[in-house]
Amino acid sequence: MDKANKKDYSKYAVVMEKIVKRFPGVLANDHVDLFVERGEIHAIVGENGAGKTTLMNQLYGLINSDSGKIYINGAEIKIRNPNDAINAKIGMVHQHFMLVDRLSVVENIVLGMEPVYGPFFARDKARKQINELSKRFGLFVEPDAIIEDLPVGIQQRVEIIKVLYRGAEILILDEPTAVLTPQETEELFEILRALKSQGKTIIFITHKLHEVMAITNSVTVMRLGKVTGVVKTVDTNPRELARMMVGRDVLLRVEKGEAKVGKEILRVEDLHVNENRGLEAVRGLTLSVKRGEIVGIAGVAGNGQTELVEAITGLRKVEEGHVIFKGVDITNFSPKKRRDMGMGHIPEDRLKHGLVTAFPLYYNFILGKHDDPQFCDGEFLKMPDIKRFSDELVKRFDVRPPLINLLGANLSGGNQQKVIVAREISFGPDFMVVSQPTRGLDIGAIEFIHKTIISMRDKGVGVLLISMELEEIFSLSDRILVMYEGQIMGEVTPQETTTEEVGLMMAGHRLEDLRTQEA
Repeated sequence: MDKANKKDYSKYAVVMEKIVKRFPGVLANDHVDLFVERGEIHAIVGENGAGKTTLMNQLYGLINSDSGKIYINGAEIKIRNPNDAINAKIGMVHQHFMLVDRLSVVENIVLGMEPVYGPFFARDKARKQINELSKRFGLFVEPDAIIEDLPVGIQQRVEIIKVLYRGAEILILDEPTAVLTPQETEELFEILRALKSQGKTIIFITHKLHEVMAITNSVTVMRLGKVTGVVKTVDTNPRELARMMVGRDVLLRVEKGEAKVGKEILRVEDLHVNENRGLEAVRGLTLSVKRGEIVGIAGVAGNGQTELVEAITGLRKVEEGHVIFKGVDITNFSPKKRRDMGMGHIPEDRLKHGLVTAFPLYYNFILGKHDDPQFCDGEFLKMPDIKRFSDELVKRFDVRPPLINLLGANLSGGNQQKVIVAREISFGPDFMVVSQPTRGLDIGAIEFIHKTIISMRDKGVGVLLISMELEEIFSLSDRILVMYEGQIMGEVTPQETTTEEVGLMMAGHRLEDLRTQEA
């Protein structure tokens, strides 16, 4: 102990030494060491449930360690709560933003630390301080804008300004790109580079190895609560990082054979759908999906993809046009009736539409099929059968921890996604709408989900895939449709197009115009 105390940690902004954190049935952090140098961008990577966020929650004081020590700029400190962390100049930007939707940007940033003029809120002073911070770090925001009116990329900027306003020199970013478009991600990286150039230290939790290579200086890899490697970014590569994360070689590219395409299973004809404010989001869209193929829809978020998916699955009213499934016009059918006909749905928002987080896993595994004779005798649920079915799915889909009594809220994002995928596939659909299937997932879970989607296709299931990840669209799709402002800009196959051409269509250029220009 004395010897450990004599160690010189002065060159490090953060040292976490021999950190242990237990939860019931889980050793989340098993004697974890973390060393983050001043002024660097340091990635923490690992599968979902590896213990990354748990470790950072202790650094920020949201939970307390069972044992271990924390040093900030060489001095040992106790962090019992977020106030202690803020006083130590530590700030955290969470994966799910902690903003009040109805308040303005300026009100959110100063909340709890409002400048006052006598008994009154000094709004002008707050606005001036925020404008100065925005200018200094290139975080341009409109101080009087209302949070709920802002895109997620700008909301994230507000979160970063919020921690800088509180004097943070050490910033923790938990999955900061999980909800961002590629363009917003690049803007975030520019901001992080600017913060680093002004001496800030950034801890960056992510699953995306190309981001690690693009933005970080060094990497700590975690698996099952332990550190499995610490490397300088320039000395490693995605394959080596994936091996340390998962404990085996991981396929970074999807392997798939030729599609055996069958008859048309879904047809959408001249579809018009409104968004929540009553404005038209899908404008006369037509598409079809055949059995045994994956049709990918590429597009920047907010171009009608969400409304299209909800119209197809029965979650949103169709204004005009038709949805035809297995030759039947199902435009006005309920979601339940569509499911009974063989339509599965992996939703983009797993918490809103995928799970009941207050329910244990065994209830979540039968959602939508709870009245099926397999699980219900007409009046009562067959609990032994439901639990046996759930146990099988937990093992088959490697849900961690494999405890069917656990509440949905207590699983990591990747394991929540596995529960949804397991449920939807277990009911044997003929057609599946798959929306943002790997958002926020680690590399092992992504490999698993991708293999599962290909396996469905190879069994004759028709798949409509919606993803913001162009790499995912190109890897999985047999045909690619590009959406812009509620319309299809063109249809291509991955073999006959480029990311540049798809990117131009995503920006509103029609395929025929692009190819006419080339000719």
